[in-house]
Amino acid sequence: GLAKADDAEVKGRPIGFTVKADRPSGVIALVGARVITMAGLKPGAIQGTPGVIENATVVITGNRITAIGPASSVHVPSGAKRVDVTGKTILPGIVDDHAHLGGEGDGLLAESSWQLAANLAFGVTTSHDPSNDTVTVFTNAELLRSGAKLGPRLFSTGTILYGAETPFKAIVESYDDALSHLRRQKAAGAISVKSYNQQRRDSRQMLVKAARELEMNNVPEGGSLLYMNQTHVLDGHTGVEHSLPVPRIYKDTIQLFAKSKSGYTPTLIVGYGGLSGEYYWYQKTNVWENERLLGFIPRDVIDPRSRRRVMAPDDDFNHILIARGAKQISDAGGLVQVGAHGQIQGIGAHWEMWMLQQGGMSNLEALRAATIDGARYLGLDGDIGSLEKGKLADLVILDKNPIDSIQNSEAIGMVMLNGRLYDAKTLNEIGNEQRTRKPFWWERK
Repeated sequence: GLAKADDAEVKGRPIGFTVKADRPSGVIALVGARVITMAGLKPGAIQGTPGVIENATVVITGNRITAIGPASSVHVPSGAKRVDVTGKTILPGIVDDHAHLGGEGDGLLAESSWQLAANLAFGVTTSHDPSNDTVTVFTNAELLRSGAKLGPRLFSTGTILYGAETPFKAIVESYDDALSHLRRQKAAGAISVKSYNQQRRDSRQMLVKAARELEMNNVPEGGSLLYMNQTHVLDGHTGVEHSLPVPRIYKDTIQLFAKSKSGYTPTLIVGYGGLSGEYYWYQKTNVWENERLLGFIPRDVIDPRSRRRVMAPDDDFNHILIARGAKQISDAGGLVQVGAHGQIQGIGAHWEMWMLQQGGMSNLEALRAATIDGARYLGLDGDIGSLEKGKLADLVILDKNPIDSIQNSEAIGMVMLNGRLYDAKTLNEIGNEQRTRKPFWWERK
C-alpha cells in the first residue's frame, strides 16, 4: 500500500547531478596595453591615476591571472598565445550589482539568452540580479558556470522577500520565519536576499540577523522612502538598492553611509524623485542606431524604448543631483557601485558610469564604482574586480582610454571571461579555442 508520512522507511530520493565548472586550458599573454588594474583602490576621492600600468603584459593560465606588470618585467611562457594589444586599454570586467536579466518564470529557458550575451558584449562579466524567479535564475547561473550558456557570472537573490500583499508575500513574524526564508533561498543558490518593502522594522531587523547567521548579503529596497532607507543603514543591511528619493543629502546621511560601510547602488538610470537617467541618454544619443547593441538585442525591444523619446532641458534631469549625492558619499569613504536595472541590457552599465561622472566623480572613480567597488559590495573582491595575480581572468580590452573620456568605456574590442577571449562585436571565441557563438532565436532560419 501507500507509505505513510510517519513511516520510518520513507526516504527521499536524490535526483541531482554534478558537472564540472568550465575552465579553459592553455596560456594567453596580452602584450602592450595600458592596464587600469584597480589594485589597491579603496573608497574615497582618488588623486591622480594610481594603479595604471603602461605598456603592460598580462599572462592568463587557464582561468586566472598568473602574471601582470610592465612588459619588461613579465616573462611570457613558451607556447602561450600572444595577443598584441598595443595602444589599447585593459580594464577589469564590469560588475553590475543591480542587473535585471529577464524573467523566464515559466520555467522554459532559451538555449541562448540575448540578455546575458548583450551584457557580456558590453564588458559586463559579473551580474547580480536582486529580483528574479528563484528556479530560473539559479538554473541559468549553473548553465553559465558549466559553459553550456554564454554570459556573465550570475548571482542573485532569487525571488524577493516581498512585504506587500501579493500571492508571494514573505511573512516575517518571528526570527524562525526569517531563518526559514533565507535558508530556502540559500539552498537554491542565493548569496543574497532582497528585503523588499517589508513595512515593519522589526521584520527587517530579523532578516538582517538571519543573513548574518547564514553569511548572506541583504540588499533591501525601500520604495522611495528616505526614512526607511536610513533605517536600512542603521540596522546593518549590506546596502541600499535604488536612489535616495531626495535631490540633496547632507552630512548626517553622508556620514551614515560612509561610517557604516553599507553600500549604495543608486541605479541612476531609474533614479527616484524626478526625470531619470534612462531618458537622458535616449535624448542625447540615437540608441536605435547602435549597431553593436542591435547585434544582441531585438529591434522590437530597442525601438519602442528609444525612438519616441522624452525631450527636456538638461537641468530637468534629476539623476544628476542624485549622482552628486553619490559622489559625496564616495568622497567620505562610502561604497558606491553600479547597477543598471536591466533597462537596456549591456550599454546601461556604461550609462551608469557616465552618470556618476556627471555627478562629479572623476573618470577613474566612476570606473572603480563599476569594477572593484561592485565586487566589494558582493563580497567577491578576492576573486574579481581588479587585475592582480591570482584573480579570475575577467577583463575588457578597449580601443580607447576611458581615463581620457569616460564615454570611451563603450569602445570595447574584446572581452575575456573566465580566461576565455571573445570578439566583443560577435562574441565568437578567439583565444586558445575558436568557437562561433550560438545563434539567437531571431537569427535562426
